[in-house]
Amino acid sequence: MTIDLLRPGASNPISTDAPRLYDQQGNYRGKLSTNPFDPDSTSNPYGRYGSPVSPDSIHNPFGAGSPYSPSSPTNPYGRGLRIEGR
Repeated sequence: MTIDLLRPGASNPISTDAPRLYDQQGNYRGKLSTNPFDPDSTSNPYGRYGSPVSPDSIHNPFGAGSPYSPSSPTNPYGRGLRIEGR
């Protein structure tokens, strides 16, 4: 498998142009990136948007990732998150 490092997007681990996530109220919920070192990446387990204990993370079932939140990607009846960018 090869990765095109010049192509931006979520599948490029070092991309700085990853799609951004926003909830229904317009709150920023991080970058949809596979880069575990980017502080804004949802793939960073220690970052604000990827940590399972951060209230701003979609991976926290008691925070932004709550199955009861209308914006949460884990709510099967909700509207989910808005994605901006590529």
